[in-house]
Amino acid sequence: MPGAEEAAGPASFHKELYHRLADREPDEGTRREAADFLRAKLLDVASEPGDLPDAPEGLVAWMEQNTRDVHARYAAYLQERKAGAPRRYFFNRAHALYVLRSVAPTKLVDGAWLYGLLPHWQSPRLGDLVRTYVEELGEGAVDKNHVVLYRNLLARYALDPLDDLDDALYEQGLIQLALAWNAEAFLPEVVGFNLGYEQLPLHLLITSYELNELGLDPYYFTLHVTVDNGDTGHARRACQAVLDMLPRLDDGGAFWQRVRAGAKLSCAGLGTTDVIASFDGEREALRILARKATAGHGAHSEYCRVAGRSINDWLGTPQDMPGFVAALEQAGWIRFGEPAENSRFWSLLQGPRAEMFGVFSTYELQVLHDWMRGPASADGRPFTETAPAGDKPKRRATFRALARNGAGLAAPADDALDPDLMLLREQMRTADDEQRTALLVRAMSPAQHWTPAGLEATRVFWGALAG
Repeated sequence: MPGAEEAAGPASFHKELYHRLADREPDEGTRREAADFLRAKLLDVASEPGDLPDAPEGLVAWMEQNTRDVHARYAAYLQERKAGAPRRYFFNRAHALYVLRSVAPTKLVDGAWLYGLLPHWQSPRLGDLVRTYVEELGEGAVDKNHVVLYRNLLARYALDPLDDLDDALYEQGLIQLALAWNAEAFLPEVVGFNLGYEQLPLHLLITSYELNELGLDPYYFTLHVTVDNGDTGHARRACQAVLDMLPRLDDGGAFWQRVRAGAKLSCAGLGTTDVIASFDGEREALRILARKATAGHGAHSEYCRVAGRSINDWLGTPQDMPGFVAALEQAGWIRFGEPAENSRFWSLLQGPRAEMFGVFSTYELQVLHDWMRGPASADGRPFTETAPAGDKPKRRATFRALARNGAGLAAPADDALDPDLMLLREQMRTADDEQRTALLVRAMSPAQHWTPAGLEATRVFWGALAG
């Protein structure tokens, strides 16, 4: 059984299959493997409680009640913050960046679960779902495509590469991709997944608020708050899609039960709040140092020694990084609980004549900075800012304030030389109507829709659909 193979299989099961589905158009064997994974996952969640109403006629009322509950809980959160409560999700800036990085495998396939419906775009019963997918793609606008936005977010804060993320972080994204490439076999589950995933969650509102407060770009998350609204947005449309797709002939409720099962899939795997709770600043700092040790072993001279051992010797055993850190602290190179600038180790990474400048990414520097500062890092200070004079903490500028002062996103680069875009244009010029549709659908797949070719294909497709 696929479930047994997954449980006993390699530690990279989810990651490996995820990339075969996300990076290119999969072959039939890979699609079957993804379908087997879905069947096993549906068995896993079958006993999980679901919160959908007993009958589909109650969906709109259910959606509206969820929206009211989330808004009420968010209002209570804001009152708590106004009364002086600390941030609920992100202790410091490194914590927030860690979460943005860890949820990337899911965010980089945003909307993928609906892709398999695109070839059936002319079906009137699929209209709301096809429209939702095109809107996830930003209707072809580079500044609205959800995956482009998240890729830009990763690049902006140097959160990639992602090759060292835990396999479990790929499970939810893998579910979405498996649905994408097997939509015809799992149509009710696709409809149900869309219903569950498009409802407004409380964590989206709090994440947006606290990212902005920390001076980090919240736009990807605030965009979802607006497009998933319960009036004309994806949350409401997801309910209507279920009602549109329900069989008119009596099937004994089988379709609806599969919809309910698909909705449970939307909660499978590690969610945002799970990732938030998993952050451990020391563990992440040690992981980063161990990763650098592998690259830096052998690059140091022998004259510098810590606790009687050369730096090359310490770095030759990355698993002993806690011991190396303890030795650095004992020797006075790291002073925990003080401004990072007080540590000689930090001066090697940042500042005038920093001998290790460029070794660590900006994300990694922020983690090390906040780890050394300890509880004081709750002020959210970026490592690029010097410690404020005296004991008075400096008031943090929100991201929106920074953007108003000219620190917003740069304009997208010219894409005229993109080879896939040139190839798509050439193929479109010589294709008949059926071939043109097939070309557009292929270019709008999870593997390509965020590229210049995919964005142009989406604009052409949306123009035809809206016209």
